[in-house]
Amino acid sequence: MAAGYLILIAASLYALAALLCRPRTWRGRSSPAMMPVSVLKPLCGMEPNLYENLSSLCAQSWSFYQIVFGVRDRDDPAVGVVRELMRRHPERDIELVVDARVHGTNHKVSNLLNMAPHARHPWLVIADSDIAVPHDYLEKLCAPLADPRTGIVTCLYQGHALAGFWSRLGAQFIDTWFMPSVRVASACGSSDFGFGASIALRAGTLAAIGGFGALRNRLADDYWLGCLTRERGMRTVVADLTVRTDVAEASFAALWRHERRWMHTIRSVNPLGYAFSFITFTFPMLAIGLYLAPGAAPIALAGAAARLALNLRDGGHVLQAPLRDCLLLLVWASAFAGSTVRWRQQTVPVDDALQQGPP
Repeated sequence: MAAGYLILIAASLYALAALLCRPRTWRGRSSPAMMPVSVLKPLCGMEPNLYENLSSLCAQSWSFYQIVFGVRDRDDPAVGVVRELMRRHPERDIELVVDARVHGTNHKVSNLLNMAPHARHPWLVIADSDIAVPHDYLEKLCAPLADPRTGIVTCLYQGHALAGFWSRLGAQFIDTWFMPSVRVASACGSSDFGFGASIALRAGTLAAIGGFGALRNRLADDYWLGCLTRERGMRTVVADLTVRTDVAEASFAALWRHERRWMHTIRSVNPLGYAFSFITFTFPMLAIGLYLAPGAAPIALAGAAARLALNLRDGGHVLQAPLRDCLLLLVWASAFAGSTVRWRQQTVPVDDALQQGPP
């Protein structure tokens, strides 16, 4: 019975914290002496909203910036999208890099290694291809770089479901589980972040940690950018900014593969924290706790209310919350097994990230 009470209290307190906590974001002012920025956008294949997402980067309020797109294959359909973007936005400094060289197990980082020599400016932004950004994106993301103590800047993101039921569940993974866990960790003082959706850093900082070559065999390259800069005494900053990432999984199998890769990545960088993260799966934990301690129904009701309120505020599908939590538990358990994950038709080893220390 004591174990049941412990599980119920822990799960309910976490659900309440996930509902109430806010991240510690940058609150400084933009400096008038902002540096020119090179935005690096590695691409691979056609995505549902690729043109619209890339177009949002061409409508920035920032005065001086360059956009470098990179692909490995000249027949990649993303090439045509970039060409159209260049035609419609001749006022923008846009460059397309086509380079098939592979430098390690992480093909995204290989792409970045090929693109890096084409970046001409002292501040860098690395951004995923599937995000849509507001017009002040560069302004808000890059502002903290004016402080020399800043290593990397990253930002929160929210899911945008594109393909029906399964993509809505995928968006809830981001909106009602992953991002709330970041907000709780940030509110508690952690800064161990680095989200591939968007990262900004100075070119000199990247060179100091060994460039993109230091990440070429890393599954969680975004996390390691932050980790390696923090090891040099610089801080990770969360910008006061939220971008939107597309979630396009149209089947259970596609969603399972995607979320299992995410879970493997989280386990690779924080094995102990990952092992105890089961307490964040509210509804199955409340069910187990209530089974062990039937007299603690009021605690379970409080936890369920907090979880449903979070889902209503951030996910919009209250009735799917129990299913979402049960699926999270299953994916979490499955990610303890296996040494590789599938990522864009590539098999990526997880064990490298688990066994290696910083390069």
